[in-house]
Amino acid sequence: MKKLFAGFALMVIAAMSFAQKDIVDTAVESGKFTTLVKLVQAAGLVDTLKSAGPFTVFAPTDAAFKKLPKKLVNKLMHDPELLKKVLLYHVVSGAVSSADARKLAGQSVATANGANVHINVHGSYLLINKSRVIIADVRAANGVIHAIDTVLMPPSH
Repeated sequence: MKKLFAGFALMVIAAMSFAQKDIVDTAVESGKFTTLVKLVQAAGLVDTLKSAGPFTVFAPTDAAFKKLPKKLVNKLMHDPELLKKVLLYHVVSGAVSSADARKLAGQSVATANGANVHINVHGSYLLINKSRVIIADVRAANGVIHAIDTVLMPPSH
């Protein structure tokens, strides 16, 4: 019986390690980031976010994108360079867990577009600039996703 259980446990562990998806596939599978995924595709960033990483993505949910004025969304869709800058403002190098991010409270962290985001804690909420992390620590094979409630806009945009 112990041999059977040990064999089954190894199969489960092996299946879990092979089943883990990259950041893009994890975002697609969740169903909460369809707008973000479409914009990542439009900006030509899919291959980047499927690469080895690791990355931390502060991923605006579909509801977060609905808060943006339609005029701004249109502008982003028709300006690939601006879109890329905005999207890369949501990406940090390394796999930063929410526990690690909380240790950085009060500090700024460089994003993939070169500008910094400010990390803070307000009560039980982890904040990236003024955006709340509403779902933390979604693991992917090449990093971690933290769902946020507001689209982050880089300085001067």
